[in-house]
Amino acid sequence: MSTALSVNLNKIALIRNSREGNYPDVIAHARTCIEHGANGITVHPRPDQRHIRTGDVRELSSLLLPLGDLEFNVEGNPLAPPRGSYPGFISLVEEVRPDQCTLVPDSDNQLTSDHGFDLTRSADQVAPIIEHLKSLGIRVSLFMDPIEEQIRLAKEVGADRIELYTGPYAAAWGTHQQEEVFQQHYLAAELAMELGLGLNAGHDLNLKNLAMYATIPGLLEVSIGHALTVDAIAMGLSNAVEAYKKILTSA
Repeated sequence: MSTALSVNLNKIALIRNSREGNYPDVIAHARTCIEHGANGITVHPRPDQRHIRTGDVRELSSLLLPLGDLEFNVEGNPLAPPRGSYPGFISLVEEVRPDQCTLVPDSDNQLTSDHGFDLTRSADQVAPIIEHLKSLGIRVSLFMDPIEEQIRLAKEVGADRIELYTGPYAAAWGTHQQEEVFQQHYLAAELAMELGLGLNAGHDLNLKNLAMYATIPGLLEVSIGHALTVDAIAMGLSNAVEAYKKILTSA
């Protein structure tokens, strides 16, 4: 079975939020992604609502959840405080009940997620949140670096999956460090399989570096947003989605 493609729509929402109104329409773009082969949609709402807003999450839930063969993945910091009309990440997830919730240890002042959990510090906080979300029938994934100790702790705190942070892999692409970083992820994937953890991956994967990464054993899903949105400017969204799917089905 090929690796699933979940398209992250944050950058579509970011463009929309630069003007008044609803253009581009996030929900319409989600439909286009689905029509051209995406296996799911990912969003990462933040308290400042700089891109995806709470209303988007609710609308996407209404669109996707009745479609049983498509996944709705909501990412975010489970410890983020509410702000303004933002109800708090966990409250929002409790309301919409996505197929998957990916917990990410980012802060408001980060441009984007740039590191995985340090569960030696946060396991006691994260474990009860995972237990609660799983009790609601939501699959839980933790955003992680390819570090053996941390992956073992992810299993201990009850995660169903981990999402390997692929930013360093993308940064090493085309350099003498490429193979070394790839092997770190390869070994992390083997460990996840050994522990019974499902494996996702995401961050800065693109049309150049995805094919190699897709050979990682046990890779169930990749979440791609920024690069796919950039490619859509040149190729069109439908062609971009199809290009990423072709790589994943050929791996």
